[in-house]
Amino acid sequence: MRPHPVFADMPVTIFEIMSGLARQHDAINLGQGFPDDQGPESLRRLAADALMTGSNQYAPSRGLPELRHAVVEHYGRMHDVPLQFDGVLITSGATEAIAASISAYVNPGDEVVIFEPAYDAYRPLIERAGGVAVAVRLDPPTWRLTEAMIEAAITPRTRALVFNNPHNPTARAFDAGEVAALARSCVRHDLIAISDEVWEHVIFDARRHRSLIAEPGMAARTLKIGSAGKMFGMTGWKIGFVCGDPALVDPVAKAHQFLTFATPPNLQSAVAAGLAWDASAFTEMQQGLQGSRDRLASGLQAQGFVLTPSEGAYFLGVDLKASGIALDDETFCRRVVAEFGVAAIPLSAFVTGRGEGSTVRLCFAKADAVLDQAVERLGRAATALR
Repeated sequence: MRPHPVFADMPVTIFEIMSGLARQHDAINLGQGFPDDQGPESLRRLAADALMTGSNQYAPSRGLPELRHAVVEHYGRMHDVPLQFDGVLITSGATEAIAASISAYVNPGDEVVIFEPAYDAYRPLIERAGGVAVAVRLDPPTWRLTEAMIEAAITPRTRALVFNNPHNPTARAFDAGEVAALARSCVRHDLIAISDEVWEHVIFDARRHRSLIAEPGMAARTLKIGSAGKMFGMTGWKIGFVCGDPALVDPVAKAHQFLTFATPPNLQSAVAAGLAWDASAFTEMQQGLQGSRDRLASGLQAQGFVLTPSEGAYFLGVDLKASGIALDDETFCRRVVAEFGVAAIPLSAFVTGRGEGSTVRLCFAKADAVLDQAVERLGRAATALR
């Protein structure tokens, strides 16, 4: 039986490859982006209690009402984003939210703009829907986005774009001018924006997240994607949100029915409670992660590494070329995990056609002792590989 061509020759994801090598070599895994700790105990206890005392049958396909109301309240309070109850859909993770959104709006032949390096699920989901992914290339070390770059990628066949802010894998938090430029292009060309904002609470140095849906003209054309797993540092919970104008969200909800239909009710109940936390709780989590970022950054800089800006998400970039290391990023990552015991991710894996790159992504959402040990090992790697 012949598989679909999108998936027939698709390689194993770089996350699985590097995590597998980390296990094989008993390495410190700074590759795949997940924290070492288990997440807020209070939410885990709420989820456990709900598992034992609440319903374990199908939740409503669009999500528990208490969670949908909580999403409306949270985004209104935290990001000044006005939503309606009927404009909130709960999904089994943000990737499913993106898949449902693409399934709902991308028809065969439609072009969809993405920004590379890009989260590796975007392109295959677009192509599986029959669409054509058109990449706007962001360049290191600043990874800046301009209106001219956006406009150059848009044609009469462009139907939508997928925008990720803060951006994985580069750790950029796009500024007001960049977000406004994107909004102007969407309005000018009547595009739907699938705005992947899962890292919205993991943003540093007193920056304020700018949601694309809040820009002029974007409320009726933006599907805002959120993730409880990223908000609370529990990536295995897989609770996603699709938010927007009810008329825009309705087709996404219909696609969701035939992907996962519903999401575990006990986790939804716990997330609803977490979204009601005071803003100070989210600030405290941000500050803890910022401290981890700064610890890893200072350690690496002391070893002679040159870093790219880390403005959001769990990641810090190392510019190999500027650091005096002549290896391409994939070769560096494979040698470092095998010879020095640290797993990292090459950013070239997130660019169409792969090719050679010179930037490596490290996850800093780890305990201090783990980061310190990784710095020592990476320092030895730098000495040996320069």
